[in-house]
Amino acid sequence: MSSAPPTPSERTGSAPAPLGVGLLGVCALAAVVAAGLVGGAFTGLVGFDDGGPLARWGVPVTKVLHDAFAAATVGLLLLAGTIVPERASTHRRATAARAATVTGGVWALAGLAHLVLLVSNVTGLALTDPAYLGQLASAYRIEFFAVPLVSLLVAVAATVMAAFARTRAALTWAAVVALLGVVVLALVGHAAGAAAHDTAVNSLAIHLAGAITWSGGLVALVVLRRALGPALAVSVRRYSTLAAWCFGAVALSGVLNAAVRLGSPAGLATPYGVLVVAKALILLALGLAGWRMRSRLVGRLEEGDRERSAFAGLALGEIALMGAAMGIGAALASSPPPVPQTESPDVATSLTGYPAPPVPLEGAAWLTVRVDWLWLAVAVLGIGLYLAGVRRLRRRGDAWPVQRTIFWCAGWLLFAWVTSGAPGVYGRVMFSAHMLMHMTLTMGVPLVLVLGAPITLASRTLAPRKDKTLGPREILLAVAHSRWVNFFANPVVAAVNFVGSLYVFYFSGLFELALRTHTGHVLMVVHFMLAGYVFAWCLIGVDPGPKRWPPSLRLVLLFLAMSVHAFFGLALVQSKTLLAEPFFGALRLPYVPDLLADQVRGGLFTWGIGELPMLGLAMAVALVWMRADEAEARRGDRRADRDDDAELAAYNAELARRAEATRRAEGR
Repeated sequence: MSSAPPTPSERTGSAPAPLGVGLLGVCALAAVVAAGLVGGAFTGLVGFDDGGPLARWGVPVTKVLHDAFAAATVGLLLLAGTIVPERASTHRRATAARAATVTGGVWALAGLAHLVLLVSNVTGLALTDPAYLGQLASAYRIEFFAVPLVSLLVAVAATVMAAFARTRAALTWAAVVALLGVVVLALVGHAAGAAAHDTAVNSLAIHLAGAITWSGGLVALVVLRRALGPALAVSVRRYSTLAAWCFGAVALSGVLNAAVRLGSPAGLATPYGVLVVAKALILLALGLAGWRMRSRLVGRLEEGDRERSAFAGLALGEIALMGAAMGIGAALASSPPPVPQTESPDVATSLTGYPAPPVPLEGAAWLTVRVDWLWLAVAVLGIGLYLAGVRRLRRRGDAWPVQRTIFWCAGWLLFAWVTSGAPGVYGRVMFSAHMLMHMTLTMGVPLVLVLGAPITLASRTLAPRKDKTLGPREILLAVAHSRWVNFFANPVVAAVNFVGSLYVFYFSGLFELALRTHTGHVLMVVHFMLAGYVFAWCLIGVDPGPKRWPPSLRLVLLFLAMSVHAFFGLALVQSKTLLAEPFFGALRLPYVPDLLADQVRGGLFTWGIGELPMLGLAMAVALVWMRADEAEARRGDRRADRDDDAELAAYNAELARRAEATRRAEGR
């Protein structure tokens, strides 16, 4: 169905107003200057040389411009792709895409200027120094410069996508790419060898994602306010829900990140702490303003121009506060925190971000806890959203199997214990504990989660959008039925990915990369969790997805996967070559005197403990087979009751016909 043409009022007021972007940028610049003078952002980066006044002042200023226009780009693309209603959306999408192309271009230019000045300030070479160009050309070899370079390239890619995107899917993908270009900067927000590196990176990444989406969405609403016309009311209502989630993410991640950098409440008395308090107060004011908008204005925007003008005024006030918070954040990024962000002299802390855990006693080791806030948040969110869905079903009188809820909650509780408990703590320093963690994440947790049928629950509880926009339900079902999922959920592909990735990961440099880098560790957990989930899904899953094989073929495939998996465990037991020897050798833990013996124990864990979930899968597939046969028998009985067993009568008649034909042949 084609979209309706824009109304005359929409045509006359369709040009995007730059007021929202300009206000965000001006307030951010004013705030970064004031906060930089308070926190010492313009005195040079701690631990580096001084590139001169231009570099000292230019780094925070270009950073805040980078963030402001990145937010506007993400907001425009996200609004056009997932929030704006379908009516006359071709006109609105084109308007949003043009505006995002402009803001994306400024974002990329600010990112380039920031990188150029950052190299100058860190190396101590002025831009006019003859040796500077050589340093700039080789900057990509250093992670501190490589990450901003990657962010710059992603910004260019997102801008190009925005220039050519016209469909909702294309705009949504461009928004995702743009957001990744900002989030990746969290990797250089904390020294890799400093304490609590993973907590600092995770909290900063969530903080950036929430702040950019929140501020960018509001800026986009102001920019496109006239072009949206009557669609402004529903767009603001949908944005307010997204903003509430972003507010929670920004607040929680901000507290966690501040705790890492302040160290103690005494850090609040430092200039850095004063800026943190100021940013927290702005966040509180934004929360109150958002609550006022949601409670008083969102439901009344369709009443007339007065309410729309009130929304515009309140939105501009919020944008000004967001710009101030953004400027303070940019100043904090260049200011020295109370806790030094330098690499720790302790070997274990330098390699893993934490001191080596104590000697693993027989029983007490299982009680060891070191909270991994990222995975704990994922587990809490998974359980909370699932229970909210079950509650919504019951409120409207629909039933949901209790055992599915138990399976889902048990799976995430097991996941939280594995990542924050003893397997996760000792898995960073001992190969045997690492394999225990790995086998549980790959084979134990996914098996239980699949039985919770989350996609089925989400499809029954999430409200469908009737205006053809991409809401949570539409995105979830589109992914579940996409060609990529159909390919990876094919039983053969899923089995190869599930078992084959073990060999590729452990018998290459990827294993040590996952041990040494936070990004590698996160990607390892995500990959093997997904590989295990998809493999279990194609065997025993009840959620909608690709067409599944008959249970007999699934059992054959499962036993083949079990054999190859067992061979991997035997290969670890019999191997005389240490995996990731430079990493484990550098730790020199007193309770792991023989690294090869610890690797053998890890192989035994893989071989023995890893097969238990596989046997559970086999039993579950056999149960599915039995239930399928029973269901087919019940369907046959019901069919026989309806047609007086016509199938059996036809079968007997056919036997009688053949017997008669045989007798006639013998008589002749």
